Amino acid sequence: MTEAYVIIGDGIAGSSAAETIRQEQPDAEVIVVTDEGEALYNRILTKEFAKGKLPEAPISIHDESWYDERDITLKLNTLVTSVDRDAKEIVTHEGETIEYGKLLLATGGTPTQLPVENSDAEGIHHFWTFQDARNIRDHAEQAETGAVIGAGLLGIDLAAICAAQGVEANYLMRGNAWWRYALSEDGADIIHKALDERGVTPVFQSGVDHFETDENGKVVATVDPNGERYESDFVGIAIGLDFNTELLVETGLELDDGIVVDQYMRTDDPDVYAAGDITRFYDVILEEYAQNGAWGSAKQQGMVAGKNMVKEANGEPAEADLEEFRWVSSYSITHFDFPFLSFGHPTIGDDEAERKYSDTEWRRIAFKDGKIVGGVLIGDLSPQGKYKKLIREQTVVSDQKDILLEKMFEPEKLATPTEQ
Repeated sequence: MTEAYVIIGDGIAGSSAAETIRQEQPDAEVIVVTDEGEALYNRILTKEFAKGKLPEAPISIHDESWYDERDITLKLNTLVTSVDRDAKEIVTHEGETIEYGKLLLATGGTPTQLPVENSDAEGIHHFWTFQDARNIRDHAEQAETGAVIGAGLLGIDLAAICAAQGVEANYLMRGNAWWRYALSEDGADIIHKALDERGVTPVFQSGVDHFETDENGKVVATVDPNGERYESDFVGIAIGLDFNTELLVETGLELDDGIVVDQYMRTDDPDVYAAGDITRFYDVILEEYAQNGAWGSAKQQGMVAGKNMVKEANGEPAEADLEEFRWVSSYSITHFDFPFLSFGHPTIGDDEAERKYSDTEWRRIAFKDGKIVGGVLIGDLSPQGKYKKLIREQTVVSDQKDILLEKMFEPEKLATPTEQ
């Protein structure tokens, strides 16, 4: 049986794993399989492309020659239809069988569909792939009115695209604030005003009941549950991801809204690993299972998986010798005149603290068991490194909120546990 390293998925997690494996084992057979038609590209920059701010050239990270130069086999437009753990092989849609020694699952997710009438009409977009970005850009350049659904980090990208392309849009949100699980109304109001200034109108306590279409099946209006009708010949939907685990249901791998892995990116099968959006990983900082779809997190998971796959393929290392995923992620938004950044896990916790410093400067910190687990910074990102260090150190600081929220926060002012 071949001892090939097979990777399903060529996003940043899969690609980073392939590169790491090649570095760790120069003579290894490495095969990357993806159902997309192009090699790795920068998902972060696709939103700038869709806004009309960038040409295609900077978006692509790897071309096919990159894989050739590293002796990595890349199979584009190839859908994996089954995984056989007993035979240690995968089967593609063309009936090809590929054997593996170690397998990495980095298949990511697919945008969740809105379960309402006409949600598949022409002119309704989901934003995930580079091809999605092309379709959105082409349509937005011609559209006059729009609706955006999804009050989160992906939804606001669609709202910003409408603003940049001159589409008069309504941003329909189910609650009373954008990203209400991470921001209070005070913080979210900074975002609301910035959207409104750019021609995107936030609409609260709303959503979608159904879409109206013309005789050609093209969307023309969005109707919310309150009966309000919004003209929209362009619609963007971003209400979450459905993780691509369909082909794993029959494998017996542990699944829980994703693939369950430990801090080494291992599944409950010693020859199968997972990395990226699709993982529910053991977070050694939180000391519980978590998920994170940030680019940096996925890249680091791929690197950790790649190193551990090689180590375990070439022996039986002690867990102390394996690479551990220990990461505090961050996610930034660059659509406005002020910066925005979330870090860690800002939507969880049992306590919080926040402060507004100006019309465009605000911060919030989330705590769990007295420790910082995440937060959001608007306007001034300078404290992020200090907060992230406290997360990594798992320091109990929730009783010192006034110091943490000082505009010029200095960690040296914090009392240590023995001083309190």
